[in-house]
Amino acid sequence: MHRFEEKTFLLLLVTASLAFAWILWPFFGAILWGTVMAIVFAPLFRRLSGPMQQSPSAAALTTILIIIVLVILPLTVIATSLMQEAASLYDMIHSNKLDFGLYFHQVWDALPASIQNMMAQLGLTNLGAVQEKLTAGLRQGSQFLATQILNIGQFTFHFVVNFCIMLYLLFFFLRDGNALFNNIKKAVPLHAEQQRALFAKFTTAVRATVKGGILVAVLQGMLGGLIFWFLGIHAPLLWGVIMAFLSLLPAIGASLVWLPVAIYLLATGAIWQGLVLITFGALVMGMADNFLRPALVGKDTKLPNYVVLISTLGGLQMFGLNGLVIGPAIAAMFMVVWEIFAASRQEHRNDTSSP
Repeated sequence: MHRFEEKTFLLLLVTASLAFAWILWPFFGAILWGTVMAIVFAPLFRRLSGPMQQSPSAAALTTILIIIVLVILPLTVIATSLMQEAASLYDMIHSNKLDFGLYFHQVWDALPASIQNMMAQLGLTNLGAVQEKLTAGLRQGSQFLATQILNIGQFTFHFVVNFCIMLYLLFFFLRDGNALFNNIKKAVPLHAEQQRALFAKFTTAVRATVKGGILVAVLQGMLGGLIFWFLGIHAPLLWGVIMAFLSLLPAIGASLVWLPVAIYLLATGAIWQGLVLITFGALVMGMADNFLRPALVGKDTKLPNYVVLISTLGGLQMFGLNGLVIGPAIAAMFMVVWEIFAASRQEHRNDTSSP
């Protein structure tokens, strides 16, 4: 009878937890980013808590105000400017002021005869079809972007609600984080050593994802937008944002944007602009990825590039923008759990083999 009662209570526990998760699902993004922000800015909160020991609420509120000033307000300004540039680019494409097919033809004409002959042998000489597909794809992409911009007003209320919930939860996650963490540790049925390893690695993985992934991507996007502005390339902010998103993918990164532009500049006679863009992209932007990312992430927590790439793409596919954090975090947890399991198995073997 005792085992029956335990199974019944376990079933009730799982059912109640799933029902609660189902209720909270519409606000999943707000809860996720509130948790991520609390983990990332916990060191700042602890530093502010020193002179504010008598009022942890004041320390949490001050931390949120700093986050708003340093993170949220700049993102709002960038988003507003980005919508204006995207709308301008959409108008230029549909008014044929910006003809990407013509640009492609100019690059083709500037290619050496040997490369043209090689492409002819591969059956890649149908420039008309390539131009048509390229132009059609860009028109569809620009129209999709413009449609999303026009639909933003429909989602304003939903976004504001989720944003307020995120800030509200962030306040309590910062102020009561230790108590919540201790309650979770008590509920997780693992050994103390496994709990310490699991929670420490999870916290480190989230911080590493944000600092070593998102922060470096933002920096590369800013650098890319700056060099595009300096060279007089149209819509530098838009291209900078695109490069920032692509920078989240290791081994591919922002070069998918700046390298074709550099090739076009070289092919059309803008030699010094093309050389400047290649040099800046390879050295300055590449330095941010090759040197800054390992410094922010740390050698002990750095996932292999192929794991980051696959988990980020899978996270984006499954969870949208939230997958930027969820994908690498799940990958890190997967590797940590297997490390703990392997260590436990090895410890068990050592215990059984010892006399």
